[in-house]
Parts: sequence; structure tokens; C-alpha cells
Amino acid sequence: MQIIPAIDLREGKCVRLLQGDPDRQTVYSGDPVGMAKRFRDAGARLIHVVDLDGAFAGKPVNDRVVADIARSAGVPIEVGGGIRTTEAIRRYADHGISRIIVGTVILEESFRSIAEEFKELIVAGVDARNSMVATHGWKQVSDVRAMDVIGEIVRLGVMDVIYTDIATDGMLSGPNVGAIGEILSEVDGLRLIASGGISSMADLERLSGLAASGLMGCITGKAIYDGKIDLREAIARFG
Repeated sequence: MQIIPAIDLREGKCVRLLQGDPDRQTVYSGDPVGMAKRFRDAGARLIHVVDLDGAFAGKPVNDRVVADIARSAGVPIEVGGGIRTTEAIRRYADHGISRIIVGTVILEESFRSIAEEFKELIVAGVDARNSMVATHGWKQVSDVRAMDVIGEIVRLGVMDVIYTDIATDGMLSGPNVGAIGEILSEVDGLRLIASGGISSMADLERLSGLAASGLMGCITGKAIYDGKIDLREAIARFG
């Protein structure tokens, strides 16, 4: 199970939001490139980067900072936040980013053509509150079940999915292991990455029990920044 540290960007700074709320923000660093290098030096093999301004605006905003991170980090990154068009995907691909996360667009008809054209590049970001898909920077909750969306994504040939439980994100309250396990048991062939609520090595231990069922990795941010998880130790122990 791969441990994937997160960098959330807002106004070019490395921040964390509680449950995606822009009014509940903590700034951790003004140097996201330096943060990415710290993660690399701790052993990270992939870094998760989110353009929060882009998620709220519906188009990439911190793309220059993302490009700087991709160029300087020395390890692959995946990026999400406001990526809703083929043009946005191509721009990030031109920066050498090979894992590009699309979220809101997965509920739109245009996702079918995006999935066909960029199947090898895109990762589907499914964000859910009470098992229902949330979109537009988590500001809107749909009437569509996350499980149904994930099943359709896989049928379209996109096997990489990041599942974020909004209720637990940034809260250090523990991951929703039950929901993650249910998804893995219902959808065959899925390469799932879990996100939200990870607060301790014990949480990572619980999630590692799902690795045999197809959990490829987990994303953690606040717990690293707050010193509740030592990234180097977590990677050495879990991957």
C-alpha cells in the first residue's frame, strides 16, 4: 500500500482545509516546491497535488506552481483541481504529469470522450459525503451514489480512482474503512486510492488490511503536517 503525501495549493501556498471549507484553512508552508522535496527525501514515490483555487474556480489557477513542483520534485506527481476540459488535461500532460485527476466532469456526458482519449493519463477523483458524490470543489452534493459512479468509471476503462470521504477529510478522525472496503468488494479490477481522515499509524494499519482486496494506496496530508504521522517511518512500514 503506497503512502502518498498531499500538497493542497491555495494562492501559491501549501494549506489544508477542514472538510474542504475555504473558511477553515491552515497555512503550512509558503514553499510548496520545498515541501515536495521534503516528501521526496522522506521516500515518497508519488506526491498528490490539489489546486484548491482551481477546484473552486472550475479551471486551473495554480498551474504554474504545479509545473514548478513537477519539474523540481524528482518524483512523479498527480494533480487535480478544476480540470474539466481536454485543454486543461493537455496542458498538464505537456508538463510531464502522467496522473491527472478529474472530478466534477465525471458526472457529465463529456467524461466519456475524455475517458476514451486520455485513458492512460486520467485518474477519476470521486468525492463523497454520506456515499453521495460531491462536485464543484465539494460545494454541491449530487443525488448520485458514489458506488454507481465508480462502477461506470471502471466500465469505461478508467481503473484508477481516488475516493475521498469529505466528512473525514482534514478532521483526523480516522478513514471510512467500511465504505472503502465495500467499494473494493463490489467493483472488480479497481485500482483504488483512499483519502480522508487518516490521523495515525493505526489508521494506516487498518487500511493496509484492504491491500489484498485492491487498495493501492492512501493519501495523507494534515497528519503529516501536524506531526501525527512520520512520513519516512510510514513509508518504510507500509510502502
